[in-house]
Amino acid sequence: MKGQSVKVSAIVFFRVIDPEKAVIQVEQFYNETSQIAQTTLRSVLGQHELDEMLAERDKLNADIQTILDQQTEAERERRAKVIHAEVELQASHKLVEAAQTLAQSPRAIQLRYLQTLTEIAGDKSNTIVFPLPMDILESIGIHAKTE
Repeated sequence: MKGQSVKVSAIVFFRVIDPEKAVIQVEQFYNETSQIAQTTLRSVLGQHELDEMLAERDKLNADIQTILDQQTEAERERRAKVIHAEVELQASHKLVEAAQTLAQSPRAIQLRYLQTLTEIAGDKSNTIVFPLPMDILESIGIHAKTE
């Protein structure tokens, strides 16, 4: 029977574990799941003879389920990494904006220093050494003597 095609009817049962992610992170998740299932079915069945397919349906079902589980988990991980990278990119843009704003105003830098000092000082169990440039001290009215 080599070289002849076989028509296979199949039903795919799947359970959406995280509906929010399925809808938000996967474009047309129903169609994507169906396409992955069809491709996997063709791949698995293509590796076996007809007699084998008929005799070992349970084994083939288990193989298909294992492959689908691996593919959907890999896709979920890939999408999570993409989302994480996008968030990191957005955060880096915001940090650049903040640095530009601080660079335009020396007083903003002074306020940021003081805010950081206040945050650090909240934990009273630490000794804090907080260096300040001399020009900042002079700008708030403290004149340091240098020898």
